[in-house]
Amino acid sequence: MTQTVFIDGAAGTTGLEIAERLAGRTEFSLITLDEARRKDAAARTEALNDADFVILCLPDAAAVEATAMIANERTRVIDASTAHRVAPDWAYGFPELKAGQRAAIAAAKRVSNPGCYPTGFLALVAPLVAAGIVARDARLSVNAVSGYSGGGKELIARFEADADIGFRSYGLTLAHKHVPEMRDHAGLSHPPLFAPAVVPVFRGMLVEVPLAFDHAVADAAFDTLAAHFDGSPLITVRRAGDESELLLRKSDAATDRMELMLYADPSASQLRLVARLDNLGKGASGACVQNLNIMAGLDETAGLRL
Repeated sequence: MTQTVFIDGAAGTTGLEIAERLAGRTEFSLITLDEARRKDAAARTEALNDADFVILCLPDAAAVEATAMIANERTRVIDASTAHRVAPDWAYGFPELKAGQRAAIAAAKRVSNPGCYPTGFLALVAPLVAAGIVARDARLSVNAVSGYSGGGKELIARFEADADIGFRSYGLTLAHKHVPEMRDHAGLSHPPLFAPAVVPVFRGMLVEVPLAFDHAVADAAFDTLAAHFDGSPLITVRRAGDESELLLRKSDAATDRMELMLYADPSASQLRLVARLDNLGKGASGACVQNLNIMAGLDETAGLRL
C-alpha cells in the first residue's frame, strides 16, 4: 500500500535531500505544491491534512504553526526543526539512542528529528552516562566543526561568495538551541559547554567530546559503545590506533552512516571521543527518512545512502 508524504519546506536543503532519498520508491507518493501554491495557507492546510506523513523542514515557529494546522488524528508528523526536540509528548527520533526508542518512534504520531550536532554528541555520551562511566552531574564540553550546508541559505551564500573564509566559530553566547537537547537526552544534570564552528566544506561534520578520568577507562568506554551499537546498520564504533590525524574528507561526506572513534592516551584515562557524520545525512535528511521508514513499518535503511 502506497502512503502519501508531504514535505513542508521542500525547497530547502533538508527537504530537497529527503525528496532525493524518496525518489523512485513505490512505498511512498509525494504530495507536492507548485511555486505559486507553496506559501498559500489554504493549499498547505489541505496538503498537511491529506498526507499520511508530514515532514516539516521549517524554522521553529513555522513548524509549530504547521503542526497546529493539522486537524485530524491520522496524519503523522516528523519535525526536522528544533521546536519539539525536548517536548515530552513528542518521540525523539534517534532510534539507536536507547532500548525502546525504535519502538517509541514506530508507534508515535509526532516525532522530532534530532539535530546534527546532538546526534554525534548523544551517540558518544548517552551510552556512557547510562552505564555509569560518565557521571550524570559531569560538566562536559563538546567541540565540533560542520560543513556550511547546515546553516541555511544565507550561510551557504556567504561561504560560496567569500573564498577567504577558513573557519567560522559561533554560538559564542553559550546558549545555542542544541544545548537543552544534548543535556536532556544524554541524561545529564548540567548543560554541556558547546563550541561549534563552520569550515569551508559543503557537508560533513566532526563532533568531539574530550573526557578525563583519574583511572584507566578507555577499554570500558569502548566496550560500552561497541556493545550499544552492535548490529546497527548505520553506526559503527572503532578504537583508533596510532593515527596522528583525523580528516574530514569532502568525498566521504555524502552518507547516512555515522562512525564513532575513541582515542586514548597511554594511561587510558584521557579520551577523545569523535563522531564523524554527514550533517545532511544522519544529521538531518537521512535521519528523517530512517524515522519515516520505521513509522511506516519498513526496513529502516530503505532509500538511505549506505
